[in-house]
Amino acid sequence: MINPTLAFMSLPSGGEWIIILIIAVLIFGRRLPEIARGIGKSITEFKKGIKDVETDIKSVDEPAKKADEVPQKEEPKP
Repeated sequence: MINPTLAFMSLPSGGEWIIILIIAVLIFGRRLPEIARGIGKSITEFKKGIKDVETDIKSVDEPAKKADEVPQKEEPKP
């Protein structure tokens, strides 16, 4: 027996997506391209922010690794 609360939490299938898209076009109409553009810009800003954080983390880790290295003593040449 399927739990009724879990039945409503599944993702929509093919036919349901078509109905959702038709409703979205009816509700948003001409604003739909503007909304899609805004979502695209927010995704690119999010990715740019993640990349900035990664570079900051790498720049913090590099000096710590260099400080841990023991300098090698060079032997004098005869």
